[in-house]
Amino acid sequence: VRRAPDFEVFSDIRLAGVGMVGVVHASSPLDAIQRFIGKVELGMIPHIIDTIIFVKSGSIQKVYDVSLTVKVPTGMQEADLARPLVEVRDFNTGEIQYEIYTFGEENVVVPTAELNKKTKPDATIRKLAESKIRDVIRRFDSDAEINILSENRVQIKVTKEVVPLIIGRGGSTVSELEKMLGIKIDVEVKTPALGNEINFNVSEAGSSVTILINQEEIGKNVNIYIDDEFVFTSQVGKKSRIKIDKRSENGRKIINAILAGRKIRIFDSRG
Repeated sequence: VRRAPDFEVFSDIRLAGVGMVGVVHASSPLDAIQRFIGKVELGMIPHIIDTIIFVKSGSIQKVYDVSLTVKVPTGMQEADLARPLVEVRDFNTGEIQYEIYTFGEENVVVPTAELNKKTKPDATIRKLAESKIRDVIRRFDSDAEINILSENRVQIKVTKEVVPLIIGRGGSTVSELEKMLGIKIDVEVKTPALGNEINFNVSEAGSSVTILINQEEIGKNVNIYIDDEFVFTSQVGKKSRIKIDKRSENGRKIINAILAGRKIRIFDSRG
């Protein structure tokens, strides 16, 4: 079995129920399986290859059983992360040596025997998913902070405006991301680092609240806090002011803070 048509013919005959032996040239038993990945659906591989006999230098080195099951992959814990996966077991000991499953949009091969020897709880995510998690989340916020909390949970810190985009209506978007990445995602608001505090004046007229700032800050982003709580980031306009609609969420917060005598503070943005 060498060329693409050979794999197709072998697969068709095996799926037809004909018992036969196929010979694949590969440097390891796992390489033999990987040559089928992409040529047939992952779930069909155990129906085509149920036993692997690795022959090297004229002698049998390894024998593996290949089977399909549905379970939570090794290294993950949440029950809702269960998925169909291909198990490759040592024929003699029955121990799982490899697991093959879909992670995100890709098929991955996990050496479970090596993972079981690791002591770090985040080994699975760090090895398989960290770069992919960053790629996916940074589509929403290029400056997102990503912290791996455990082997199956990650914390995402993004700006306040991006949080609704990641969570989605009724949590639909974050649920899709969790299903795609195979992990739980905690979304939190990223608190900007405090810069230099800026002097300002607040006035209200009609339906607006206006914050007047020094002309040196025109065109710059500033972070607005009520007491020690970050509220929002805004750009200083051409007239060195920030105009906020009283009916908006941020406008109501500013008005309520003024009425309650809470301290409003503004800092220049370091980002």
